[in-house]
Amino acid sequence: MSRLLCLLALTFGAMQGAVAQEHAPEAAQQDTAASDATAEATHQVSRLISEKFGVARAKAEQISAAVMSAASKYSLPPALLLAIISVESRFKEKARGANGATGLMQVVPTAHKQLVRNIDLTEATANIEAGSAILHGYVQSARGDVGAALKSYGGSKAYAEKVSLRARTLAPEVGLDAGTNAGTNGD
Repeated sequence: MSRLLCLLALTFGAMQGAVAQEHAPEAAQQDTAASDATAEATHQVSRLISEKFGVARAKAEQISAAVMSAASKYSLPPALLLAIISVESRFKEKARGANGATGLMQVVPTAHKQLVRNIDLTEATANIEAGSAILHGYVQSARGDVGAALKSYGGSKAYAEKVSLRARTLAPEVGLDAGTNAGTNGD
């Protein structure tokens, strides 16, 4: 009896493998299409950064790749991250602001000591990663309310509204979702 069960299990396993192989080309095509779409979006973002904000092409590509990566990792709309960067630093990596705010997303090291320890916040990729992690935390704390999260990130309702408006303006220019529909009514 156990031989019969083993034979059935092997047969069933072989059949599943054959079915999986039949669907493998479809999955590969879907992965390729998604990768192509991401590459195109990254290119569009890079072009926008370069043309609209005067950032050198190579630097724009680095920033664009970092934005797209962080957006994907933290489930944030790329247009929202671009809006924050444009409002906070106008895409100047070495930007310094009040309270020691540093870099593209103006991360305040004293407010996020654990997160930014041993990180060069003037380096684009590290700054975008840190700023996106902070924003993601605020979105989670606000139970998905992007407006409330932006208010926490920038300190005021006016800031949240300004970033939301900028995201809605930038999104169509690069074919992205602004991601600000969750509201900016956090008082």
